[in-house]
Amino acid sequence: MRERRTKKAEAMFLRRIARPLMAKVKGTTGIVGLEVVPNAREILISLYTQTLYEITSVPEDEGYRKAVESFTRHRLEVCKEEEDWEQIEKRLGCGQVEELIEEAKDELMLLSMLNEMYWGLNLRKRFTDKWDAEWDPWGVPEDYECEVIENDALIPKHVPQHRPGPLPVEFYKTPEAITRHLEKDKPAVTSSESQPKE
Repeated sequence: MRERRTKKAEAMFLRRIARPLMAKVKGTTGIVGLEVVPNAREILISLYTQTLYEITSVPEDEGYRKAVESFTRHRLEVCKEEEDWEQIEKRLGCGQVEELIEEAKDELMLLSMLNEMYWGLNLRKRFTDKWDAEWDPWGVPEDYECEVIENDALIPKHVPQHRPGPLPVEFYKTPEAITRHLEKDKPAVTSSESQPKE
């Protein structure tokens, strides 16, 4: 009886205390200026939760909100499901957890700036009837053309290449719904109307 209790106690000790201590510890990120974060999983969960809260101030029909919610929810789920940083990196396929932390902080900073711009416009509208505020955080004119610069230089073999994994299914639902809606709105050609010549 006593042996059985001892074995149970040993097993419980290993599960609760020794396993976290025996977890793999990352020595370096291999990226200059990017330090190893020992509690990266907890930080990511906190940042992703905060991002999902902050994004609620963006109008629901904005593509930016849909995209951010989609990939943030996916990343948060992976972080909650996986305990090990290696598994998080492997499943997300978006770089090291330290890089993900930097990206999440940048996203929160961008959201903060966009919210300041949006709410600042609405406050001006409230106090002066002359201002017509819309959600236009980028402020880029319709006719603006962006120059795309492609760099075909080879990447050295010692530099890790992080290829993003597949996007969550929710990301594709919006474009599919729009195309279906457009197809429904097309008027059907009746026999009395002239059909275009091919």
